[in-house]
This record gives sequence, C-alpha cells and structure tokens, in this order.
Amino acid sequence: MTEAAETKVAATAPVEQLMQQIADEYESLSRQLKVIAKYVELHKASLMLEKISDIAAACDVQPSAIVRFAQRFGYTGFSEMQDVFRLAYTEQANAAPNYQQRIRKLIASRDDQPNVGELTREFIDASRSGLGELAEGLDDAQLEAAVGLLQKADNIYVVGVRRAFPVASYIAYALQNTNKRVHLVSGMGGMYRQQIRSVRERDVVIAISFAPYGKETLYCARVGHHQRAKLLVITDSKLSPLARIADACLTVTEGSAFAFRSLTSTLCLCQALFIALAYKLELDIEETQDPGGYDD
Repeated sequence: MTEAAETKVAATAPVEQLMQQIADEYESLSRQLKVIAKYVELHKASLMLEKISDIAAACDVQPSAIVRFAQRFGYTGFSEMQDVFRLAYTEQANAAPNYQQRIRKLIASRDDQPNVGELTREFIDASRSGLGELAEGLDDAQLEAAVGLLQKADNIYVVGVRRAFPVASYIAYALQNTNKRVHLVSGMGGMYRQQIRSVRERDVVIAISFAPYGKETLYCARVGHHQRAKLLVITDSKLSPLARIADACLTVTEGSAFAFRSLTSTLCLCQALFIALAYKLELDIEETQDPGGYDD
C-alpha cells in the first residue's frame, strides 16, 4: 500500500468506526435519530459541507435533534462530529467533479433534448461513477468474510426480487460452476416459503436487496437466520434491515441517471466474489469437464 493510500485509510477509519457504531446501536435509537442515521449513512461524503439546518430540514426534524444525535455517539455537538467527516473527505470534495456531478450539471445547463447516443453515454458515465464509489468504499474484511462463508457452505440459496433479481440470477448461474449445491429462490408460483424451507445450519443464504427492501427477500433472510444458516447480504446501507442480521455485509451504491439506477456495480461485485471463491477453491473454470451437449 502506498503512503498516500495509508493516509487515506487512516483518515477514513474514524468515519467507518462511527458508522459501525451507528449500525450496532441502530435498533435502540428513537424514530427521529433513526431518520438522521439513515441520512448520515447516505450522505457521509458530503456531510462536512452541509448546514445543520439543511440536514434537519431534509430529515424533517429540529436542529436540536441533530445535536442530540451527535451527542448520542460521544461528540459534544454536530460541529465536532462533522469534523470527523471533514478530515476523511476533504480531499475528495476538493477533487474534480465526479461523473454524477457532471451529468447533473449537463442536464441542468441545457434546454435541448438529447439524442439516443447522448442518453446512452450519460448512463454509461453514471455507471462509471458507481464503479468509482464501489472501489473507494470496498471493505476488504467483509469481502474476505463473504468468500469464507461461500467456501464452507454445503448449500447456497440466492434470493433477490424485482431490480435485484437479475443479479441473483447471475450469481446463481456463476456459482453453478463450482461443486456447491446452488438454489435460486425465484418464487415461481409464489413459492418463496417452499423454496427456502430446506435451508439448514451449514448453508448460506445470499440476500440481495436495495431500498425499498423486498419483503420476500427479508422473509427468506429471516428464515435462514432462524435456521442458523449464514447470511451474506448485498445491500445499499449498513443500516438496512438485512445488514443487521448479516454474517457478512457488502454495501454498494449504484450510479443513476434519469431516475434509473444502474446494476453495473452490483454485477461487478458479484463477479468478483465468484472469481475470489474460484481462486480459493483452486477451481480452474477453463478446464471444467464438459459431459457433452444436449444433442449428444
């Protein structure tokens, strides 16, 4: 690791410690403080630039509630807590505008209607923005834990609904290239309960969900947790209901354009998970024996 990288890790460590503390104590917070916690999680990179009155308005609370939130986690007030984020993210804030900022500026600055090529490039740029955030925010310890869970699993159950369903389908497909028994909980015919009911203690449930969180995914995760299976969660916040019961939690925030969120970062993360697992299992995908085609 370079000296610059080490400095960056050291600067962001207090922020990650605070976010972990918030996640650990989230259930014990009041309703107002939970709203503030979610706001902090989603806006931590820009929090040092925001006024307490603006945050209060966004959370629909009084500024005094923001102060109470900071004091709840050991700070004298909002300004002291804000300094933690300022130390971690000042360099990022002073950097050139990211792709998402460029897209928003472009849309706001023009009156003409973009053509198909321009729309496509803007969405590509939004996806690049999401990939950049994914790389910046990777938690190596959680990645190692996730791969470790998959490596030890007897059975792997994968569930994701609506926008997350293509991701769940992909990772189930990729994992079929290992010797693991993989089950895609598709819910076909409304049979989520029946498809997840056989999960057991030595199994892993991969639950993929983003706000607003799919009730079917939450149900399958609860069943796995109740049956003492391990839970690998891919979600958008450490404060999500899935994260709070996870054995390993990977967070990913997708870039978006024109009110559509990309799946690029989530799919990239899932591909990386599979490659890491294949490496751990010493699996040579290229040399997997083919028993023949359907017509043989």
